[in-house]
Amino acid sequence: MQKKSDYIIRLALIIGDAIALTGSFAAAYFFREHIDQRPFFFEAEIVEFTMTIAFLVPALLIILAALGLYRKSVFMGKSRLPELGRIFLASILSVSSLITYDYFVGENIFPVRIIAVLSVLLSFVFIMFERLVIRAVARQVFRKDYGTQRVIIIGNNPNTDYLASYIAAYPESGYRLGGIIAGKRFIPKDLKTHQYSSLKEGLKKSHPDVIFQTDEKNTEYVYKQAVENHLRYYFVPSETALSSHLGELELIGNTPAMLVKTTPLSGGYAVIKRAFDIVFSFLAITIALIPMALIWLISKLSDVKHSPMYVDLRLTRYNKKFKCYKFRSMKPEYTGMTAEEAFTKMGKPELIKKYRKNGDYIKNDPRITRLGHFIRKTSLDELPQLFNILKGDISLIGPRALLPGELREYGDRSLILTVKSGLTGFAQVSGRRDISFEERRALDIYYVKNWSLLLDLQIFFRTIATVFKGEGAK
Repeated sequence: MQKKSDYIIRLALIIGDAIALTGSFAAAYFFREHIDQRPFFFEAEIVEFTMTIAFLVPALLIILAALGLYRKSVFMGKSRLPELGRIFLASILSVSSLITYDYFVGENIFPVRIIAVLSVLLSFVFIMFERLVIRAVARQVFRKDYGTQRVIIIGNNPNTDYLASYIAAYPESGYRLGGIIAGKRFIPKDLKTHQYSSLKEGLKKSHPDVIFQTDEKNTEYVYKQAVENHLRYYFVPSETALSSHLGELELIGNTPAMLVKTTPLSGGYAVIKRAFDIVFSFLAITIALIPMALIWLISKLSDVKHSPMYVDLRLTRYNKKFKCYKFRSMKPEYTGMTAEEAFTKMGKPELIKKYRKNGDYIKNDPRITRLGHFIRKTSLDELPQLFNILKGDISLIGPRALLPGELREYGDRSLILTVKSGLTGFAQVSGRRDISFEERRALDIYYVKNWSLLLDLQIFFRTIATVFKGEGAK
């Protein structure tokens, strides 16, 4: 199971950079107003100026992200020069973008030009200092073995010896040596106790978060094990592979390792997606409180003995179980049963085959209440899942949340479970219940492998259109 230390560090960097950028512009204004002795006339007060900058900071953070300043290899690397160069470039581009925005919009963001010049210098200093603090705190935490990622190194290659020695000697790198699968001559003498005879044994006994492979033997098998166990997989490339620039490179000491991602949805993108989920779910819950209260009341009055809410165990990222909230739409006597169990209980086993063949749907399903048919058709039964999104159980957009029992029959389940399940997703807007189980599975896999912010945006607007039109809703 992957630890959240990388996520927390990136989140801290984003928050820290936002504060540093806002503070640097405010400090530049303060310097011109109170320290520079030349006469001036500013229309905007410092508070108004700072609030304008704070509003535009999210756009500036995109510039920092585009320059790779939220990559672990840049932030936690041994050399500071690459990061400092990118910070300085980001400072210039941030101020330049604000000047460009000011030119076209005409808001007169910078009262005088010297504030823009000072903002470049101060933003560089503020961001650099803020990142030094975060890096120092992170390394102290890692030295105490909090949040470190346990590593298994596999491969008969001199790089195995180097990586094992480096990780064991520098816990502040964020890694902790868990095991080595290699011949004795590739293992440091003082780390022989970390040797395992096979990858299977190493995975079982050391409970790693990361696999580093240093040779090209059985790479397909090793990568498959990483996917199935939801581990990060790094391949230490040869010079030929290195020259092809495939994947995301990270320096572990002086050795380049290539991170092979199962999905593009990771790192800074995961932070952005989570931030959007929090904002959206909070606003949606506020708007939907009255409709949810009415549905709850009508359901309770129609059946006072049973709860209007239905709680079911589902699976999300890394095979984690969570309680999925929905409004009850099924008759109490069939709640919690599989379709096979329910149709058999009511004496209609012939419906089982029809239900499965039709993409888990039959018209006028006898298990569902009259209110249930309405709230399912309008998707109102899923409104309580907004609380699941706010909690972080699921995302607004992602693969369909699987039932634990479906894992046995669901191909590529480990790949699908590398991202959070979603309230809506590519499969849901591509026909919802009008497509087969196999087609939905293929669409979920496509989403995981080809995720992008643009794809999420397309699914979001298609979901709105689908719900309002009632297409595919049953």
